[in-house]
Amino acid sequence: MRRLPPIVPIGLLSLLGGVLLVIGVLLTGAQPAQTQEAPAALMALLGGQTTVHDITPNAFGQPAPGLEREQNLLFFVGNSFFNQNWVIAPSSTTARDGLGPLFISRSCAGCHFKDGRGRAPNFDGEQSSGFLIRLSIPERDLTGANLPDPNYGGQFEPEGIEGVPGEGQVHIVYTDIPMTFNDGRVVTLRQPEYTFSGLNYGPMSAETMISPRVANQMIGLGLLEAVPEADILALADPTDADGDGISGRPNYAWDTFEGRLALGRFGWKANQPTLLSQIAGAFNGDIGVTTSVMPNQNCTAVQIDCRAAPGGGEPELSDDDLRKVVLYSSVLAVPAQRTPDDPQVQRGAQVFEEADCQSCHTITLTTGIHPVVPQLSNQTIHPYTDLLLHDMGDDLADGRPDFQATGNEWRTPPLWGIGLFETVNEHTTYMHDGRARNLLEAILWHGGEAEASRDAVLDMNEGDIDALLAFLASL
Repeated sequence: MRRLPPIVPIGLLSLLGGVLLVIGVLLTGAQPAQTQEAPAALMALLGGQTTVHDITPNAFGQPAPGLEREQNLLFFVGNSFFNQNWVIAPSSTTARDGLGPLFISRSCAGCHFKDGRGRAPNFDGEQSSGFLIRLSIPERDLTGANLPDPNYGGQFEPEGIEGVPGEGQVHIVYTDIPMTFNDGRVVTLRQPEYTFSGLNYGPMSAETMISPRVANQMIGLGLLEAVPEADILALADPTDADGDGISGRPNYAWDTFEGRLALGRFGWKANQPTLLSQIAGAFNGDIGVTTSVMPNQNCTAVQIDCRAAPGGGEPELSDDDLRKVVLYSSVLAVPAQRTPDDPQVQRGAQVFEEADCQSCHTITLTTGIHPVVPQLSNQTIHPYTDLLLHDMGDDLADGRPDFQATGNEWRTPPLWGIGLFETVNEHTTYMHDGRARNLLEAILWHGGEAEASRDAVLDMNEGDIDALLAFLASL
């Protein structure tokens, strides 16, 4: 994997007191010999030797084991910037002023509570956390990125600081959709429909496309970034040459640093090539905080008060502090699989493969060399993702392309941690927009390339379905 380019001149290293040079030293003797572990125990180490054994509400907030003292120091500073609220500028809290002027949340943790999963409202008017709607029109810029709505930008911002009206309100109405198993049992799914009201900056363009998103769990991101590009591309089969109905495709998104398209790894449509770009984009779009990566405020030409609002510096988040948040996000550890020796869980793992779920949710990957955190290097991990785009059918389509991703395509989300959502975030909603209220509903929403796997589940007996759900809940 390529080395992330510096945001500022190399003097950043001296500002951190040479800490990044210390990070570059791989710990010796920190990893136990894998040959002494049973196969089931090895598979349970979803994050390889950086796995943690934590089933508490803080399961997603632990640093990877084996970090050096200096790495832990940066982790906890990054954690502070991730969790604390930003305030309106100007303020005596100069390190964290610059909220907005338009925003969704006051902190990263406002969407990723306890480093976990956001959710959509369950009914119209309910307060949610970690939910947003992307906006764009069909035209593209020279990089291939979507152009934003002329009046509301690339993301709908319902909140504004004093003197800057928020953009309006989002309303969600759910329609019941029955799904019938081959034995006659019926499960009711819910199909969301989105509308807007109270628009404060005029109408949206008649061409505006919308895409609802919920915030994903933060665990294991540095491991996914360390998977060699060649390994991901080896999993791709864009023309379905093997005839199995699975046509995984890579997305290529614009890399600001190298000035070229690069393999996308992050986001629901794999539209971000690096953690650095993903995090800088979230600061800008979700909190309204500028960085050297994204130095412009999220204000359109018609949002006069937004454009006139005072800022918290240029940029509002310094390069040093952005790096700390990136490091923090890179080393959040993956919790181990629970109860891997349980017979029902083991049967569920077999059912998972019998239904061919692993064709997209690739079970095992191996990381290459991580350029900053060597403890993440050369790890055998079990994220259950191929990081590729797949056509999931018309029912899940948002109709909004994103670089090479079509309106029907979504990146395969990692499954690690999905059984802990209820413990960490007190909900069990899944899919890109949170429409599925439990794991079974999430499975039944699969279509397109995953339709054959879904139909296999619809044909299963109740015992095998329970086993499959027990296995997924153990991840």
